[in-house]
Amino acid sequence: MPVSLLLRRCASIATSTLLALTQSCATSASHQAAFHEYAMVDRIVIGGPGGWDFIAFDSVRQRLFVSRGDRVQVWSAQSRKVIAEIAGTAGVHSVALAQDLERGFTTNGRSNTVSVFGLDDLKVTDTVGIPGANPDAVLYEPRFKRVYSFNGQSNNVTVIDAVSLKVLAGIALGGKPEVAVSDGAGHVFVNIEDTSELVVIDQAANRVQARWRLDPCLEPTGLAIDVAHQRLFSVCANKKMVVLDAASGRLVASVPIGAGPDGAAFDATLEQAFSANGEGTLTLVHEDDSEHFSVAATAVQDSRIRRLTC
Repeated sequence: MPVSLLLRRCASIATSTLLALTQSCATSASHQAAFHEYAMVDRIVIGGPGGWDFIAFDSVRQRLFVSRGDRVQVWSAQSRKVIAEIAGTAGVHSVALAQDLERGFTTNGRSNTVSVFGLDDLKVTDTVGIPGANPDAVLYEPRFKRVYSFNGQSNNVTVIDAVSLKVLAGIALGGKPEVAVSDGAGHVFVNIEDTSELVVIDQAANRVQARWRLDPCLEPTGLAIDVAHQRLFSVCANKKMVVLDAASGRLVASVPIGAGPDGAAFDATLEQAFSANGEGTLTLVHEDDSEHFSVAATAVQDSRIRRLTC
């Protein structure tokens, strides 16, 4: 039973909560019927000072990593409690997990660094200086064993060897980067928020390979990928999810979503994309086939949805 975890950014951080949504579809005769069974099943208060940004889920150890401004809270999916904190991460935005290396990486926006920690003991082992300003989103790509730090203020990406921890390259992006994904075949894709574009990075050459307009999308944030069908899902501030062909940049579809989207995910088993919307809704978009996409359902919550991880 697939589970999605959503994080609330609320007016009072002292009452911040973690929302768990689940879909019960074992007895459903069709995907369409199953879509309407999404609902909030639990609310867990994790509290403490600091804002919210990206979250990451370690499915091996059943842990959720929550960035909280100056530290990362580590939450146990079994006990539903905060079991540890990773300190020394000033202005932390994002966490990437490298299961093959048993390492995690955080982007620390105020110190312009990336922290490296062990996935088992959660202890910081190294700190990498970033030749860029305000590292924000981060991506680990296992084929090349590289970490990509997307730097929001300097409009570039820093490429780090995840084994040696050496900085390999800096790539200018021509705008403010948001969320990135990889296709596992040598390409990294990243939304550029202020130019409403999607940039393709050639991993082998460490260069920009292509730059695609995301019309009719404005201010893209969250990004997800269907690797099997080579489809990219960008969620946009003008309440649209834009679907592109990952090989050519061709616009495949544009579907309506909720207001204030900030996170996206794709479930290959159910063939559906998700948009986590700041208005407090979750839009479910079904991949009818690789050329056709439709809104299947909207799950309404009673709090602001910030990020999404599957």
